[in-house]
Amino acid sequence: MLAKHYFSLIKTVRRWVGKFTIIAITLLTCCYIYSSKIEPNWIEVVSIELTIPNLSIAFNEFKIVQISDLHASRFMPEKRLERIIKLVNQQRPDAIAITGDIITKGSRFDSQKLIQELSKLRSRTGTLAVLGNHDHWAKQLNELKQVLASSKINNLDNQVYEIERGSNKLAFAGIDDPYWGRPDLEQVIAQLPDNSVAILLVHEPDYIEKAAKTHKFALQLSGHSHGGQIRIPFLDPLVLPYGGKKYFIGLSKVEDTIEYTNRGLGMTGLPLRFNSRPEITVFTLHAPAQA
Repeated sequence: MLAKHYFSLIKTVRRWVGKFTIIAITLLTCCYIYSSKIEPNWIEVVSIELTIPNLSIAFNEFKIVQISDLHASRFMPEKRLERIIKLVNQQRPDAIAITGDIITKGSRFDSQKLIQELSKLRSRTGTLAVLGNHDHWAKQLNELKQVLASSKINNLDNQVYEIERGSNKLAFAGIDDPYWGRPDLEQVIAQLPDNSVAILLVHEPDYIEKAAKTHKFALQLSGHSHGGQIRIPFLDPLVLPYGGKKYFIGLSKVEDTIEYTNRGLGMTGLPLRFNSRPEITVFTLHAPAQA
């Protein structure tokens, strides 16, 4: 009798183990399909309204569209890049900001195809870019710079780009990658126009702790972290890159500078995104209410 109950228990356990195994395999398969095929193509357009102290009324409702971390490689199909460009242009931006990692370390890119797509970006006052760590690591830096120039994209390599409306100015400053490039914050600050709002483009978001101490920038736009790229719900990302560990996603404020970290559009490492959708960010700037 005891042996009979024993074998019955063994059969029951094996049956439940089999069921749980099938369920686990099914869930893992679904997660893989979702994170490799669905979420990387499920681009989110995030709209953010920002009131900027000292912004001239001439720049009220000025619209900046930020994209980051394109990571041109086999993980960024041509059709997806085409869709990204169309989505950016549909926002009717006054300016476009590209915050680094346009290409990927260890992956070749087709210069002509990249020029073909990037040159389609349309804004009222210009498309601006800074370089990221992968852009420097890829050992194709000169080729990438030529791509940007041929696409009529201003590479703000420790430079300032001024937009004028009447006697009023809005300055966009760019820092070369702070950790793997040749950043020169002092050179940038020396170029800033007096009494004008300045926006800083820099790839790594954690640079805000240095930039904010200067009290020269109203806003910093960054990328780099991919928002974690693969995130277990309700938990912080398991892996974050150096320079993007503290301010790895969304809005923050350090001293008197607003910082925003875009989740990016491409992928590195594993060609997967989970709970961290690719992002295009649309900032609409507002001048303070007039007394």
